[in-house]
Amino acid sequence: MSVRVANIMERTKRLGQEVANIVTDSQDYTTMASGLENYVNQTVSVITSDGRNFIGTLKGFDQTINIILDESHERVFSSSSGVAQVVLGLHIIRGDNVAIVGQIDESIDSRLDLRVRYV
Repeated sequence: MSVRVANIMERTKRLGQEVANIVTDSQDYTTMASGLENYVNQTVSVITSDGRNFIGTLKGFDQTINIILDESHERVFSSSSGVAQVVLGLHIIRGDNVAIVGQIDESIDSRLDLRVRYV
């Protein structure tokens, strides 16, 4: 077998592995998306890959985990000045930025002493 044929076969094998990874990733999105159905119309916290924390009512999402929050705000944590809440209202978060989505227990959240200041 020539070197050129061997190189083509190796590249084809790598391409096949990349396609398999894409299929696996899309299945992960599908699994994640089906898990979010239980949170629709519930108060959730969304933590993004850059560490931002958004709180709001989950109104919708799609297969790539783009998230729509209503009545939302961002909690900005600071060791010197406490927690600032930036009111956002209706807000969309791109799915590729979403790291964690979790339901907020409003009875516990309301008892937290966050020393919140609104911005």
